[in-house]
Amino acid sequence: MTGTLINVGAILLGGLIGMLAGSRIPARVRQTLTSVLGLFTLAYGVHLFTKTQNLLVPLASLVLGTILGEVIKVEEGINQLGKTIHEKVEGSKAGGSADAQRFIAGFVTASLLFVIGPMAILGSIQDGLAGDYQMLAIKSLLDGIATIAFASTFGVGVLFSALPVLVFQGVISLLAGVIGKGFEQNVVLEMTAVGGVILMGIAISNLLEIKKIRTGSLLPALFVVVLIALLLNQFGIAWS
Repeated sequence: MTGTLINVGAILLGGLIGMLAGSRIPARVRQTLTSVLGLFTLAYGVHLFTKTQNLLVPLASLVLGTILGEVIKVEEGINQLGKTIHEKVEGSKAGGSADAQRFIAGFVTASLLFVIGPMAILGSIQDGLAGDYQMLAIKSLLDGIATIAFASTFGVGVLFSALPVLVFQGVISLLAGVIGKGFEQNVVLEMTAVGGVILMGIAISNLLEIKKIRTGSLLPALFVVVLIALLLNQFGIAWS
């Protein structure tokens, strides 16, 4: 859970900076920093992909996983979850004080951004499975910058978004650690390679905004690659 704790700390720190001095930071500085982090995220995704021992494994996993993701509409499900939570909170805050509405708006907006997304899931799995929290550290920088902007607008409610991040990512990391204890090293490496491709998609689509990619639909590939790698091990098929 190291990565999740770093993430929570970044949100709290960014929130405090945003409340104290966020309005003084020019928008162009925040935008440029996001682009820099996008470039780094893209490079890090390439680095992860090079860990594969057989290029056909991540390729087959991504193709099959993406088809599955589109069939079961993972991307739509993620978006609908965010909309449902937002609508419920919008309805429940009717008639409340202006301060209460501002608090809730900040909490919900930040929580949805930080929790609902491929990087939160992928980073938490990697943290729990291999103890590698680098991806969540990158996410922490992104969340920290976003929190500065949100806190300067919505106030203290944004800081409380650290709680759902702690619970959501922490649970995924713990589950991944328990389930993945028996995985061999090559299974972890292929899963890491698939994660690298998804991370590149996030960088291109969300951070650099070069081309919109339905990265949510790629998430099932993380489970497909485990099945393929385990089958290869089971039948003793050569990896390279």
